[in-house]
Amino acid sequence: MLKTRITDIFFDLDHTLWDFEANSKHAFEKLLRKHQIPVEIDSFLNVYEPINRDYWEQYAKRQKTKTEVKYDRLTDTFKSLNVDVSPQMIKVLADEYLYFLKRESILMDGAVEILEYLIDKYRLHILTNGFTEVQTDKLRYSGLTSYFELLITSEETGKLKPHPEVFKYALKKAGTFAHKSYMIGDNFQSDVLGARNVGMHAIHFDPEGTNDVDFKIIPKVKHLLEIKEIL
Repeated sequence: MLKTRITDIFFDLDHTLWDFEANSKHAFEKLLRKHQIPVEIDSFLNVYEPINRDYWEQYAKRQKTKTEVKYDRLTDTFKSLNVDVSPQMIKVLADEYLYFLKRESILMDGAVEILEYLIDKYRLHILTNGFTEVQTDKLRYSGLTSYFELLITSEETGKLKPHPEVFKYALKKAGTFAHKSYMIGDNFQSDVLGARNVGMHAIHFDPEGTNDVDFKIIPKVKHLLEIKEIL
């Protein structure tokens, strides 16, 4: 009954299908090595990652602009590390980081297999908070483009998940309805609750098992292939 009723599946990209942590580390390793920045990669990431998360949270609340996220997160990181990097070099590093990042292609375990399983049964789409030009290239370089009918980014709406307008816009663009659609993502607030608040079904991808919500209502999977048991 479920398989005949559901028509569309929306996936988050980063941390869900595309291994952001591994790919980001590779990109920064190339960047620091190329420009001979005197900081070890793990020390850099220990400082950068919480700063980056904070910037994205502020961006979601419209307290930071796209430009500030792109450049100022690096400025703050190098200041915290007491590494002297000029504003001109910050711009170079920020631009090159995104250039390297979107060309990385490490996927979450089971990503291709679950997409192969789902593609003959449902219409598949990406719904992401990431920057449009970066997410487009991530799909292309990782070989995922052909699986998806639509790539929908929050930039198109001017708001970020979990804002209801993002999901309503995605449903309208896909020509489908909330009760016929699933959202699958790693972020419980942005992906799962955001989708549920507009009447969509949702699956929480939680590989670390960090969320203890009652999953009789909202299913949780620790591995992408467990989605086969639901869809």
